[in-house]
Amino acid sequence: QVQLVESGGGLVQPGGSLRLSCAASGFPLDQYAIGWFRQAPGKEREGVSCISSNSAGRPKYADSVKGRFTISRDNAKNTVYLQMNSLKVDDTAVYYCAKNSVTYCSANDWRGYDYWGQGTQVTVSS
Repeated sequence: QVQLVESGGGLVQPGGSLRLSCAASGFPLDQYAIGWFRQAPGKEREGVSCISSNSAGRPKYADSVKGRFTISRDNAKNTVYLQMNSLKVDDTAVYYCAKNSVTYCSANDWRGYDYWGQGTQVTVSS
């Protein structure tokens, strides 16, 4: 069955870095776009980043993380990464990876994701 398992979260000071990993199984990772989402307490879930199946084209980023976060994938390792630099207190949230139902990232919305991981907590605090 399809499984997505996030790891790499933790507590970091403002300005610090973390790298999240999303280990995928049960489907051919190289045939689907993968997205990262986050949900802070009391807020709705929001899209953070998306990468297409073969990394063609530019990855997609939310305005709030552009220039600080980098998404990448290693299909041979069945893993997608989210490198997070210059972290801010506002980045505190549970981060989820999700499998899209198609190969590409929609330019205009964050829809089309059909499987989700269980999430990993990222806390940015001094």
